[in-house]
Amino acid sequence: MGAMYTPSIEDTRPSFRGPAEETPIEAAETRPRRRPRRRSGALFLGLVLGVSAAVYFLSPIRTNVLVLGTDRRPGEGPTARSDSLILTTVIPTVPYVGMLSIPRDLWVEVPGAGPNRINTAYFLAEAQQPGTGAAAAVETVRTNFGVDVNAYVVIEFTGFVRFVDALGGVTIELDRPMGGYPAGKHHLDGTQALAFARDRKDGDDFFRMEHGQILVRSLLRTVVSPLTWPRWPLALPALLTAVRTDLSPLEWPRLALAVLRAGPSRIDSRAIGRDMVQGFRTDAGAQVLAPDWSRINPVLLEMFGQ
Repeated sequence: MGAMYTPSIEDTRPSFRGPAEETPIEAAETRPRRRPRRRSGALFLGLVLGVSAAVYFLSPIRTNVLVLGTDRRPGEGPTARSDSLILTTVIPTVPYVGMLSIPRDLWVEVPGAGPNRINTAYFLAEAQQPGTGAAAAVETVRTNFGVDVNAYVVIEFTGFVRFVDALGGVTIELDRPMGGYPAGKHHLDGTQALAFARDRKDGDDFFRMEHGQILVRSLLRTVVSPLTWPRWPLALPALLTAVRTDLSPLEWPRLALAVLRAGPSRIDSRAIGRDMVQGFRTDAGAQVLAPDWSRINPVLLEMFGQ
């Protein structure tokens, strides 16, 4: 038989190894794991910024803006009439951009002034108190069309000419002779563009509204073209001097992005046409247009949800 092993004092003494004596495996098992705080924090911040950007660019769901074109003719004094009226709606989530041109001779109820042409709302308010014309035009549209108009944009025609010239002109494409031009493409400077928008040689104000919408779409194509981007340092100041609005600076990028996403070719351009009105002569002998709301209201429902 072999000798029985008897543990020595050193073998039975407990071991008290310090941290320096721990094996790598033991150290890894006992050391607390660090959480990836920086990565999770960055992800959370990115999520917050993404949600904030989405809320900013996609809400509110719909914004309705009344666009007014004004001009001061020689001999008419300082007060101008709104020669062009376009009720515009923007839905960023779709995106959807709709433009409804309104005849300036449409006979409506002007709040505080009674029955009159719709374009006189701006003129009468400005004559009484300068700076109130746009708000009066907005209230007139709200009262008669039942559309909740959120803001207005007033474009002064002289400034519009400077803006188009600063962009290097605008190219329009016509599918038929119009405004003194044959069918095809035509590059216009600011003065020519304004003359095209206001031309009535083709007939009445309905042709004029069509010209205006063609010019708006053509101008949008010009603005988004990379070829015109180097001209923006000159064009932007010209645009700012041509436009007066109650839209806040924070709203412009959101609406502009929605318009760019929709693209000029997908803008829903409509007008209150001949089949939606009835011409008549007032007691004062003026030729005006009575609205046929049974035909206009379905269009308002489609475009503005009203």
